[in-house]
Amino acid sequence: MTSSKSDSHAHILALARQTLDIEAQAILGVQKHLGDPFVQAVQAILAVKGRVVVMGMGKSGHIGRKIAATLASTGTPAFFVHPAEASHGDLGMVTRDDLVIALSNSGESEELSAILPQIKRQGVELLAITGQTQSTLAQYANWVIDSSVEKEACPMNLAPTASTTAQLALGDALAVAVLDARGFKPDDFAKSHPGGSLGRRLLTLLSDIMRTGAQIPAVFLDTSLTELMREMSQKGLGATAIVDENRRVLGIFTDGDLRRLIEKGVDLRSMQAAQVMQPNPTTLRDNALAAEAAELMEYKRITSVLVVDADNILCGVVNSNDLMRAKVI
Repeated sequence: MTSSKSDSHAHILALARQTLDIEAQAILGVQKHLGDPFVQAVQAILAVKGRVVVMGMGKSGHIGRKIAATLASTGTPAFFVHPAEASHGDLGMVTRDDLVIALSNSGESEELSAILPQIKRQGVELLAITGQTQSTLAQYANWVIDSSVEKEACPMNLAPTASTTAQLALGDALAVAVLDARGFKPDDFAKSHPGGSLGRRLLTLLSDIMRTGAQIPAVFLDTSLTELMREMSQKGLGATAIVDENRRVLGIFTDGDLRRLIEKGVDLRSMQAAQVMQPNPTTLRDNALAAEAAELMEYKRITSVLVVDADNILCGVVNSNDLMRAKVI
């Protein structure tokens, strides 16, 4: 029984490794096929006035959806249209200004072949990603990218495995080449991913998350140290701003400053804010990125940052807990 389990275990791992090896070889194989048609396809995508419409049946359709999503998230307006639905009205979603990317390993998918004549009659440019460069799909295409593989990873050489992996890799290669040509930057990526971690870091402003109004700890120059500490305790941020009558920031006092005063044996009851504050503290503008506050806190080893407006008037405060709640850190 133990030997049987061991043999089964070894067989499973061997088959898994073989699958990965076949698919890795498939990607290396299509890499060798790349040439002028790929470059021309990239240039066509960059020049398209409308959108990129991706089509494919079955497993190629699933890959097509992913390619459309990748293009859309990297600066190229794109969407997926199911070829069977296109035959029943959805072809109206495709305009003359669009470019169609059609995926089919055989190049002979009935549902796709049925709409190719109409796509051409509309004058829509067509990029084919196919494993058969002499297929019906290839003959209708303006450009053909060869996605052929030697064999599928399926032991019966039937289920689309290596071929769909090759299609996916080619789609990613197209998207990367296009985004590089567009000069696509991280902040561009963030705009289409506002819910992602990168989006939050690159789009969240201090004004979006800072504490305002009565939540801001602030005292005047002549405030006694006793009242200053009461303000700090009530606001719970471990620090308070010292401001003038116009709420311009003059200084800051923190828990750390208090500990240092106690260590010196200073008579705290006689002190005022002007005597104990740290003058000219570092502040950030309200239109600064929250990520800047995170970097500043880490660099200075502090837990709170005062926020000011264009006139240097105190308008908010943010601490590390606020940044964590906003998932900036």
